[in-house]
Amino acid sequence: MDINIRLETKDDYLEVEKVTREAFWNLYVPGCDEHYLTHILRDHKDFIKELDYVAEIDGRIVASIMYTKSQLLGDDNERVEIASFGPLCVHPDFQRKGVGSALIEKTKLKVKEMNLPAIAIYGDPHNYCKHGFKHGIDCRVSDMNGEYPLGLLILELQPEFFGNKSWKLRQSDVFQLDHEAVAEFDKLFEKKEKKARYSQELFKIQVRSYLRNI
Repeated sequence: MDINIRLETKDDYLEVEKVTREAFWNLYVPGCDEHYLTHILRDHKDFIKELDYVAEIDGRIVASIMYTKSQLLGDDNERVEIASFGPLCVHPDFQRKGVGSALIEKTKLKVKEMNLPAIAIYGDPHNYCKHGFKHGIDCRVSDMNGEYPLGLLILELQPEFFGNKSWKLRQSDVFQLDHEAVAEFDKLFEKKEKKARYSQELFKIQVRSYLRNI
């Protein structure tokens, strides 16, 4: 299976939003909001256009990855710009075939070329540790409340960047979505049934889970 990875163009916007909706529908909540996030992200000040990639198979867009600027705030008041990705999506028909991994591997090299020291995300460790991500607690990176959520993951791109300093991660405010706007936007797409799934219960457990130093 040949995977063609290229930058997204304006002509791809709607198709990427459709793929994103298919990938996330009923996964974390009944329905989803990631396709709306994809839609508004492109015009946001924190969007990194140079890292906006799609994956094609036989000319069909089957996956997408998008990046935003984030900040690390050091305990000595140092501020460092890094990158965060999300949404990362793969159409259900093409999941577990290495497509998402190909997007991550391609773009993390691009981030390194941009001389950014790290990538920080919120995600399932099962999906990302194989790509070199570590938990925030091991890099002394917390959320803005000084806590270590289970899903806070860090990929160090510049060896020994984190050192012995403690940091807090500040992500873009683009992730603070207006859920009424999400609902209105979703009306533009083919109607799909919202259902409860066990994956939603797993997600609720994960987002309420935190690590602590021992």
